[in-house]
Amino acid sequence: MHGLINRALQSFLLETHGPVKWSQIKRAARLGFESFEPMLTYDKAVTESVITAASTVLVRPRESILEDLGTFLVSNPHSDALRRLLRFGGLSFTDFLQSLEDTRGRGHLALPDLDIPVLDLFEISPTLFTLQCCYPIEGCGHAMVGLLRAMADDYGALVLLDHDGQSLDGEMILIQLLETAYAEGRRFELTTWIE
Repeated sequence: MHGLINRALQSFLLETHGPVKWSQIKRAARLGFESFEPMLTYDKAVTESVITAASTVLVRPRESILEDLGTFLVSNPHSDALRRLLRFGGLSFTDFLQSLEDTRGRGHLALPDLDIPVLDLFEISPTLFTLQCCYPIEGCGHAMVGLLRAMADDYGALVLLDHDGQSLDGEMILIQLLETAYAEGRRFELTTWIE
């Protein structure tokens, strides 16, 4: 598992629950080191042990922690690079949804060895979609629900999201688009001006 993924999990737990809880989680997960290095690779079992330890220490279901992680990845000001990568998907939330299958390729342009979920979008109607998410960490679909919720807010869209269980090829997310321009979205520009 790429260190960047583990570092994002660490940042989420540290910033959301504080250094005392993060220390307890590290101890429960038996990490044996202080911090994840973003450019190293870790065994998937290390990531799993941190998620399991977080669930135990925080007394919260794994699914809830992963969903909050997904939201954090987009809404946290320190992770603006991911938000920008995702916003390249289009001008509307519908455009963004239809570009999700390309996210893996765009991510690999920046970091070829980054672990990015395989996403397959199925359009049932213009307002109803199913997203299949395949990733080696169980519960990735819940993280995607949080990420999609944050991106809908970013675009100003009103959506209903539901983790719809497991298919043969991944976790399924049901996406119902209720209103594309429900609220004013966050400002986004392709370029950032430096003065």
